[in-house]
Amino acid sequence: MDGIRGIGFDLFNTLITVEPWALSEAVGRLCSSLQDDGIAVEREIFHKAHRQAALQHIAETHRDGRETHNRFWISTALCRLGFALEPDDPRISRSVERYFSAFQDHCRLIPGTKEMLGAIKDRYRLGLLSNFTHPPAARAILEGLGIASFFEVTVISGEIGYRKPHALVFDLLLNRLGLSAQELLYVGDDPEPDIEGACSAGIRTVWTTYVRDRNIPLAPGVAQEQLPTPNCPTLRISSWEELLMLLDGNGDFRDL
Repeated sequence: MDGIRGIGFDLFNTLITVEPWALSEAVGRLCSSLQDDGIAVEREIFHKAHRQAALQHIAETHRDGRETHNRFWISTALCRLGFALEPDDPRISRSVERYFSAFQDHCRLIPGTKEMLGAIKDRYRLGLLSNFTHPPAARAILEGLGIASFFEVTVISGEIGYRKPHALVFDLLLNRLGLSAQELLYVGDDPEPDIEGACSAGIRTVWTTYVRDRNIPLAPGVAQEQLPTPNCPTLRISSWEELLMLLDGNGDFRDL
């Protein structure tokens, strides 16, 4: 593609998927950690309270773009169940690590991802931009799957305090890559934060629908609803072969 010097990627549901049972297992590990620390929570009751707290805090992020974190969800849920623990309580910190260990154990690369990254790493500057509240887990996932070294720049929302689609995170990605908006292509699966967010920053986009087209459960996250279609011009792919064809100037790709 003319003028493109770098490519940015989303992480979840773009480069990797998570087994559908990971969220349930994560909550189970979280509850076990709390119980080990003497906090007697009943799993199903806590799961419901945790989900409600997550939805509340995530709704707040949509208003100002500031990132949330699971420790706040846990603290809010516990307070509603009669356990007054602050978000920075060491018992919550331990439960957070146990929670995210489930995702580290159950993440899988989308087929062909490593080969695709290897094919383009010498042609483009590569960056990763992910909405993820707990950066140590995200970086552990990247290392565990063997793809961390492909990216010159890795931006995780939990490290900077803002999340996509906020313009700040895209500007930071561009600055760290040393590129202008016109020189970057951003690839993601979620229409609002990935595609519309990047478009608003003046970045050209590719909407990958691999997960959607194969009815793979969306993960991780609280909501699992069907994603809408982007409200801005973008190119659509359903495989990494199509991305490589696009970068080589082959194939018939049309703006949506």
